[in-house]
Amino acid sequence: MNQKLLKLEKLLRFHTICRQLHSLSQRRLLAWWKHGSAPASPVWADWLCARPWPTDVLTGSALHQHRLLVTKKEKRPPRSQLSPIKTKKEVEVWVGMTVEELARAMAKDTDCVYEALLNTAIDIDSLEANSHLDEVWIKEVIKKAGMKLKWSKLKLERIRENKDAVRRPGADPALLKPRSPVVTIMGHVDHGKTTLLDKLRETQVAAMEVGGITQHIGAFLVSLPSGEKITFLDTPGHAAFSAMRARGAQVTDIVVLVVAADDGVMKQTVESIQHAKDAGVPIILAINKCDKTDADPEKVKKELLAYDVVCEEYGGDVQAVHVSALTGKNLMALAEATIALAEMLELKADPTGPVEGTVIESFTDKGRGPVTTAIIQRGTLKKGSILVAGKSWAKVRLMFDENGKTVNEAYPSMPVGIIGWRDLPSAGDEILEVQSEPRAREVVDWRKSEQKEEKGKDDLKIMEEKRKEHQEAHRKAREKYGSLHWKQRSYIKYLERKEQRPLKPKEKVERDSNVLPIIIKGDVDGSVEAILNLLDTYDASHECELELVHFGLGDISENDVTFAETFDGVIYGFNVDAGSAIQQSAAQKGVKIKLHKIIYHLIEDLQEELSNRLPYKVEEYPIGEASILATFTITEGKKKVPVAGCRVQKGQLERQKKFKLIRNGQVIWKGSLTSLKHHKDDVLVIKTGVDCGLSLDEENVEFKVGDQVICYEENKVPTKTSWDPGF
Repeated sequence: MNQKLLKLEKLLRFHTICRQLHSLSQRRLLAWWKHGSAPASPVWADWLCARPWPTDVLTGSALHQHRLLVTKKEKRPPRSQLSPIKTKKEVEVWVGMTVEELARAMAKDTDCVYEALLNTAIDIDSLEANSHLDEVWIKEVIKKAGMKLKWSKLKLERIRENKDAVRRPGADPALLKPRSPVVTIMGHVDHGKTTLLDKLRETQVAAMEVGGITQHIGAFLVSLPSGEKITFLDTPGHAAFSAMRARGAQVTDIVVLVVAADDGVMKQTVESIQHAKDAGVPIILAINKCDKTDADPEKVKKELLAYDVVCEEYGGDVQAVHVSALTGKNLMALAEATIALAEMLELKADPTGPVEGTVIESFTDKGRGPVTTAIIQRGTLKKGSILVAGKSWAKVRLMFDENGKTVNEAYPSMPVGIIGWRDLPSAGDEILEVQSEPRAREVVDWRKSEQKEEKGKDDLKIMEEKRKEHQEAHRKAREKYGSLHWKQRSYIKYLERKEQRPLKPKEKVERDSNVLPIIIKGDVDGSVEAILNLLDTYDASHECELELVHFGLGDISENDVTFAETFDGVIYGFNVDAGSAIQQSAAQKGVKIKLHKIIYHLIEDLQEELSNRLPYKVEEYPIGEASILATFTITEGKKKVPVAGCRVQKGQLERQKKFKLIRNGQVIWKGSLTSLKHHKDDVLVIKTGVDCGLSLDEENVEFKVGDQVICYEENKVPTKTSWDPGF
């Protein structure tokens, strides 16, 4: 810095000297001019007087440039001899990243992202730090930031602490105590499963079932005269309840397979065998209805050999008991066989520590809220326990048995109803006891976030696939239009836009008539599950599209009616009610509410509703038949009209009806008659055995002797849907 000041000082001294020299020269020239003398070179003197030296300007300019150079050298770092080429920063992004993630990837704050998205179509006010951005906005932000974009395949996984609740490790053998067996009764519909269980319990369960068919799993604790206790699960045998049977097999120790002696092995019998094998559960065969005259138990045993169910009589290990649920014959023998097999299995459980169990069924009760039926598998459940099942938790307020009687404790293998759930868990969910309510909320929140994250991953994959499809379609479109003139491109695009015109009102009505929106409401989770599984088999979308708008548990509400009105749909209720106010509201809004107690009646009603949405089918009904005996031509004005001379063989010909001409079994014409005469008189009807002459509304048709003329009428017949749910 001192050297720079010295240079500046010398420059200023030089400037002062220059000014003094300039003044001195000016004074000398002025003195010469006053004394009348001239310098040795007058030309130089004239030039000197006319053009004085611009020393002030030159010196000021030099000083100014010197100051600029000094300032720049102080502020700027020294440059290298080779100036490097500027490169844009590369930012790795992925589809669906949030505002916060994009800012972090750019090493900026979120305000930078918001600023880049100003004056764009996106709503800045609705954007949060965790809001997901579309691909176009990610590109816009990177472009405005002057950075380079690099797509990542998938977002990197974030490692989070697992806060889920899990089952305890295996119990100490010293803590294990004998427990009652859990027995599931399975078999085909109407083979007498519930009646058999009814006899064991000495109650009237079967009389309470609608139509005598079990609609959901029933869990019962049966005490035998010997003092032994058995927990029975009565699963539905109807084809619709496959998921319920599978769930019953997963929580059971023994499967009692009920087969009717007069009916043999049926479809659901085979399915029940497969469920038992998948769960690794032993089978006891109960051949029911042996009191009937046409009963053939041996035939049943032989049929089961084909499915690897070998009875003890044939060298296998499956016990077979011939019973009659109606008369109670051999029911004690069946119970003893069950107890004997349970003793061989040495069933034990740990009654201490936190509770573990499984939700068998769940439903919503008007006065009690969400209710579950559960089987306790470990520990002892008490009032006040904090439970977690699926994405719901409960503080147990009340427990009751299958008869509705309040119980204070539920031990292993005991079925129990639980009240106190915040939300309704799903059937089949695992029940675990936790220490406190905050811990229960933490587990539920963790599970919900896991589910949300899994869904996010699936959505990202779908978005990535859609992006690739879009890029491929764009590439093909460029190839398609690349070689065309711009006028040809414009014309083709105009035609494409014309094809995508909005639907006219009439077309919209026709399209909407081929869509049936439905709302499903059921009494318990398993029943709704069974109905949804049946809807998954729907394969007639080409005829009428079936659209599931909403499903849930509980009675039909005003929200359901509003949903149905919005989508022009139908509400189906299974074992639920709709109050008079709800029905009046639905009637005013033109919404159909259909309530059913038996599942296959509901499906039949749905099939009928689908059929009503289909266009009518036109069928032809013959009225009369005539054969052509001769052909001739008549002249009407300047035209020659071909005429056929016929004789009616069957029925009668009516001029106002439709006709068709058949030759060698092939229909060569369909239409109407222009004339029908008997002799020379025009007539409307020609009966059997009467001759007549007729002419057609098409002159180019040629008659031949031996042709058949059929008179028929067209009737519209309702079309039935081709959907077959399998029962």
